[in-house]
Amino acid sequence: MHGSPLVAWLLVALSTATAVSCLLRSGGRGEAAMGLGMAVMALPVLRPGPWLALALAVVYVAAAVPALLPYRSKGGHRLHHAVSSGSMVYMAVAAAGAGHDGMAMGSGAPWVTALLALYFTGYVLLTGARLVAAGPATGLVPGPAPADGAAAPRLRDAPEVALACRVSMALGTLAMLLLM
Repeated sequence: MHGSPLVAWLLVALSTATAVSCLLRSGGRGEAAMGLGMAVMALPVLRPGPWLALALAVVYVAAAVPALLPYRSKGGHRLHHAVSSGSMVYMAVAAAGAGHDGMAMGSGAPWVTALLALYFTGYVLLTGARLVAAGPATGLVPGPAPADGAAAPRLRDAPEVALACRVSMALGTLAMLLLM
């Protein structure tokens, strides 16, 4: 990935923090794998050879498989997860095709890059607006269960946290697409 080293390190930090956040909440392992892969792809000190880019493509495909299985019903999130994984495979293959330069400017098909950038821009704007409109999560406690014995939902498993995780991942993907 080429561009400003500062932008690359910020992208590494965002991707790593998002991956850790996704790993902590239940059901976020696939997104965590994608986030860690994004962090590796964005490392400015790493010049990925074709072997690393293709290995990352395999990781992204493996992360997409559970979301695409018919017995798992996640609604619209399944489609977004598939598009996210597909875009990461696309960027990994483009990095492999760029050779020693990694993800150089202009690598990949411009129309595919533009279409994916448009999708992720729309996703970030719409989901971010929905997240802001939802307001803070209420009734969620980060500590022990209430005194009446009922189990309190954990803050990390709140739907808002999952949305925030997806928005962060989409922002990172959008930044990577724009740097291609």
